[in-house]
Amino acid sequence: MSKHQDALSNERIAHLVKTVFKQTSGVLQKRLKTLGVQYSHWTLLRVLWKGDGLTQRQLSEQAGISEPSTFSALQAMERLGYVKRQKMADNQKQIRVFLTASGMSLKNTIVPQAEWVNQSALAGIEHADLQATRRTLLAMVDNLSSLGDLQTDALDPPRPESVSSSRAQAHASMIHSGMQDA
Repeated sequence: MSKHQDALSNERIAHLVKTVFKQTSGVLQKRLKTLGVQYSHWTLLRVLWKGDGLTQRQLSEQAGISEPSTFSALQAMERLGYVKRQKMADNQKQIRVFLTASGMSLKNTIVPQAEWVNQSALAGIEHADLQATRRTLLAMVDNLSSLGDLQTDALDPPRPESVSSSRAQAHASMIHSGMQDA
């Protein structure tokens, strides 16, 4: 077991996911920097490569970035010639974001960098383990997305009497053994 695995072996899943994200994004950020591309631009470009012409708000939502951060990044990206922002004739308040040829061509340069980081992160991991991890993470996304619409008081942890006894026993056993589930 590596020193990282040993140190993190009893951490919550949420902490492990955060750690992997920080490490992969950190490595990618360094690789992009050597190409003169900011990580925040990569995040927006990924969305725009799937289909541009989005409003700034749509782009912000799809990229998972706050609107003020998206606005600032778009200003810089426009100065660099990656995107153009355009008011639409039918709605002068609405600004849509379009890739320029330069912004589109970056895809051929930086996507391979992201793919390399991803392949490096997954090196030596069995296909079946990756599939199980993917299924688990997708289930967690579903579980947590359903909590987003709940009222704050509905987010309180369940009372012991509302948890099935077998689940409560399994949970207690995991905590006792040092394995925490979230």
